[in-house]
Amino acid sequence: MNIDLNADLGEGFGPWRMGQDEDLLELVSSANIACGFHAGDPLIMERTVRTASQRGIDVGAHVGFPDRQGFGRRQMQVETQELCAMVIYQLGALAGIARAVGGRMTHMSFHGALGNMAAADAALAEPLLQAVARFDPTLIVSSSSSQAIEQAAARHGLAVATTFLADRAYDEHGLLVPRKLPNSVIKDEASVLARVRQLLRDGTVTTYNGTAIAMRARSILVHGDTPGAVALARTIRAEIEGAGGHIVPISRQLA
Repeated sequence: MNIDLNADLGEGFGPWRMGQDEDLLELVSSANIACGFHAGDPLIMERTVRTASQRGIDVGAHVGFPDRQGFGRRQMQVETQELCAMVIYQLGALAGIARAVGGRMTHMSFHGALGNMAAADAALAEPLLQAVARFDPTLIVSSSSSQAIEQAAARHGLAVATTFLADRAYDEHGLLVPRKLPNSVIKDEASVLARVRQLLRDGTVTTYNGTAIAMRARSILVHGDTPGAVALARTIRAEIEGAGGHIVPISRQLA
């Protein structure tokens, strides 16, 4: 079994650091890098892209709302045309930095509230995925399970790699439950590992309400801002390899 292990990285700003990016880059096979809207800045982006590229790690743009104070996790009402332009702006920023350091941007993902809104709303997913395709139709869309995103991507010729968020609870439709709900973020390492084992063994995930649903994931995500993220990523990697799996970046899986 080939599966990608990825993390959201580059989420500091100026002198403020978020997470342990250098340590996570020793463990993951792809990185979703903040593009300056919900977090990140040009220097952090450049440093993260360079390190990832030197280690053969896939580099992707992690695009979100312009909401540093809320870390991109607050819903914003932005006119669709403007929102699409914001997505393209962030893709262009990271692609330019990747090119300048001799790397290549292979994928993109929607962050936080923007990702949750697009995943649940086909009318929003359609123009956003069209914007991604207009920028670069070869980009892979790394996304939590979502029919809205998958169908919009297919209409615009974009490949989608479903990502399993091991530390987040899902509803019966395969969508992430709101963070405001109790236990929507799973902090117990044993529980997270049990979910990873279930995914690897059965291809299913147990929902917030206790039912099992199918999930065909190509990637497992670790949130870089979560306390203990490095230890969790190391344990998940060992779990995958111990089950006979191989850690392979998304781009190589779909080559």
